[in-house]
Amino acid sequence: MSSPSRRTFIKHAGGLSLAALAGWPALTRAATAIIVVLTSYPPEVVARVQAAFEKENPNWRLRIVWRMPHDALPTLRQPGPDGIDVYWTPSPSNFAILAHAGLLAKLDIDRTGLPGRIGNTRIDDPDGFYAATETAGYGFAINPEYLARHRLVEPADWSDLAAPAYDGHIVVPNPARVGFAPVMADIPLQAYGWERGWATWSAIVANSALIDRGSNFITDELTEARRGIGISIDFFVNAAIAKGAPIRFVYPRHGGINPGQVGILAASQNPQGASTFVAFLLGDTCQKLLAHPDIRKLPVRPSVYASLPADYYNPFAAAEHGDFAYDNERGRQRLPVIAALFDVALARRQAQLAKLWRRARKATGKSAEEARRLLGVVPLGEAAADDRGLQDIFAQREDDAHAQEQAQATEKRWAAEVDQRLARVERLLGAA
Repeated sequence: MSSPSRRTFIKHAGGLSLAALAGWPALTRAATAIIVVLTSYPPEVVARVQAAFEKENPNWRLRIVWRMPHDALPTLRQPGPDGIDVYWTPSPSNFAILAHAGLLAKLDIDRTGLPGRIGNTRIDDPDGFYAATETAGYGFAINPEYLARHRLVEPADWSDLAAPAYDGHIVVPNPARVGFAPVMADIPLQAYGWERGWATWSAIVANSALIDRGSNFITDELTEARRGIGISIDFFVNAAIAKGAPIRFVYPRHGGINPGQVGILAASQNPQGASTFVAFLLGDTCQKLLAHPDIRKLPVRPSVYASLPADYYNPFAAAEHGDFAYDNERGRQRLPVIAALFDVALARRQAQLAKLWRRARKATGKSAEEARRLLGVVPLGEAAADDRGLQDIFAQREDDAHAQEQAQATEKRWAAEVDQRLARVERLLGAA
């Protein structure tokens, strides 16, 4: 198999192995020479990193176990989890959970040249139990030909998407259904403030189609010119571009990032090998490899950008201009609440919101002004969203039956308030 994109995972030990992908001979080394890595990265990423690591470290071999983030936690929480040494994946919430549970060992690596944050967004664990190896940025996928045909200006920030001109031209992932999207929802809330942020989202959702599946479907919408703008994360869009999609990615003025991170299991039987792999991920060789067309991630080592193409996006340079003010430490705890609120107040009522916003935008007078204000209101204040008790309910709803009951009761109250508010909007627009 000459092309990494054609390589397939081989089942091994309940996971997947890359040991034979490139025609490498079967492993005959002692068990101490093996580093077991659990990851969710796709084969085209893992195979290139594995080949580069084993070339630079001939005394070590990687054994890859593949798990998606939602499947990884049950495995990693087991005592001595399948001999896994390293967890490497883009799922910040999983790393926070594992560190809190005492399942990660503190990293003993040289962090010289690794700032650990981009702007106001921390990408490394302040306590040293996990570190970012790469990052991806949130923003807008656009189809330039579509925008030109519809005489639409390329959006520069989230508030631009709320304009009436974009009605029917946007596709948005539902944060309650798409894994990367809760941070997306929180970025405008922090950038513009809670009330203005939700008003902006209400108008954006009214202009949009919503999807409940992965962001590759967003790029399909744009590639096939059903929509001209899609809110996504750069990694997925760049992957589509590499395959010939006639689209490009725009980083908004108020940005956000999703780091891919790495940690060593406290139960690792090979801490030396694990540390060697982690150091490689953070070193120059692997950081430069992130720019490969099959990977297209953003390095976390600022010095590497000097060797990348001039048009390669540099989040550290953007952060110097204030583009990354998003505080992910503040946002992390409230993301489950925000996702649920987005779903109840906006996503489930998208069709109704679209009709009401169209009427409200055309209407004039004080009744119309009040209708537009009410369309941007949600049934929860920011102080309540930051309440740890409510956050715990929504964070635990998948694993705790009582929390699920409480979450459903809360959503029912929200829904009733939203229905009452939209009924009032109807009356106001009728008067207008």
